[in-house]
Amino acid sequence: MHTIVLDHRQLEQKIVRIAHEIIEELSTIKTINVVGIAGNGVVLAQLLVKEMQKISEQHFVLSTISLDKETPLSTPILHDLSEELTNATLVLVDDVINSGKTTQYALNFLLAHPVYQVKTVTLVDRKHRRFPVHADFVGLQLSTTLQERVYVSFDDQWMAYLI
Repeated sequence: MHTIVLDHRQLEQKIVRIAHEIIEELSTIKTINVVGIAGNGVVLAQLLVKEMQKISEQHFVLSTISLDKETPLSTPILHDLSEELTNATLVLVDDVINSGKTTQYALNFLLAHPVYQVKTVTLVDRKHRRFPVHADFVGLQLSTTLQERVYVSFDDQWMAYLI
């Protein structure tokens, strides 16, 4: 059985709100590098950049980072990041944070560069942490059981489901 936790309108509202929060928090930064984790993290990053461009004159660089979510050390992390990340401000985006594993490995990779700061964004934060990850911008904090799963769909009718 699927339970809708965010419908299309609510997802749009969360994305707009998060975009405004990012701009407010990073208002003095000229260039913001938005890095989506492959899959829905990239889709969410694209949507956030689109919203932020509507409300800010800042420059946004959209990038992708891809890693094996189950066994992140088994394959190399793929990315299209600019090699010039010195003193860059990065916003790491994923649709759902559960254990924090994917975000932690992505952060480890990003922090191997001399960046200025990294902020994290998630649409749904499940709070089942095994790794010390904190989301700076959150659409929805959701208490679930360990057996339940959250799935975000950005297909024709955007929805976030609890499965």
